[in-house]
Amino acid sequence: MFKRLGFVLLTVLSILALVACGQDGEGQQADQGDDNDTEEVKELVMGFIPSQDAANIATTAEPLEEFLSEELGIPVRAEVMVDFSGLIEAMRTQKVDIGFLNPFGFVQAEDRADVEVILKSVRNGEESYVAQYTVPADSPIQSIEDIVETEGLVWAYADDLSTSGFLFPAKQLIDMGVEDLDAHFQRLSVGGHDNAMMQLIDGQADFATTFEDARDTLADEFEDVYDRLRVIGTTDPIPNDTISVRSELSDELKQQITDAFMSLNENEEMIDIMREIYTWDGVAVAESSDYDIVRDVFAQFEDDLAN
Repeated sequence: MFKRLGFVLLTVLSILALVACGQDGEGQQADQGDDNDTEEVKELVMGFIPSQDAANIATTAEPLEEFLSEELGIPVRAEVMVDFSGLIEAMRTQKVDIGFLNPFGFVQAEDRADVEVILKSVRNGEESYVAQYTVPADSPIQSIEDIVETEGLVWAYADDLSTSGFLFPAKQLIDMGVEDLDAHFQRLSVGGHDNAMMQLIDGQADFATTFEDARDTLADEFEDVYDRLRVIGTTDPIPNDTISVRSELSDELKQQITDAFMSLNENEEMIDIMREIYTWDGVAVAESSDYDIVRDVFAQFEDDLAN
């Protein structure tokens, strides 16, 4: 009888232990589910690409950091990335929350990192811009046709992934008859639109392609830059740069970020900061479809850029 009681007691205790474990497991799963549903964001990181001196951007962005931190109730920190590829990878790995991506960078980031565009820049009241071709004032080059017809010219631009610096001009030059960019030109990637302008001033390049009008980036240092450098042509319109967010931010936080940046339009001090960083005069709501023309250009260069 005692053996039977012992067996029954052992069985009951085993069942209770299993039930307790099951409850603990359910509790852990519930807790894990809550963690996945609501990510606690303790800091937001903004990723910038230098269109001018990187150190200057970091310093200039400090008031913007403070403004957004106060608006969002979360510390916001600016980080200047080396190039577009680095920013895209940082957003893919969820290390950068808000990316100031150029049009082509956004198209790539959407494809590779599932980022979402929320806003685009406004410059001179426009939501699009053109890439421009610039030469030294005393250059014999008078037009884009001259560039197409002359082999061996040194071409300065910011980055192979720069929409206005390389991609749109490259497509235009190919459409105008250049069969092989590498054979036709000496390509000089210099890391910034201001640096591309400097190559012309220093006599290191024959022409440069940049956003419009990148001469402004050197106006403080060279008061006569508009006399020393001459614009000879432009590309078709390009949709403006984006403010994009990483994929795993909550919809609520994405909307808060959108609202905070939209409020810049009513804050002249902050607009002055954006004007100094990227020559922006404001921001407007953006949609992915705004960048379809950029996707067409990306499709033409996708294989080359993947190598």
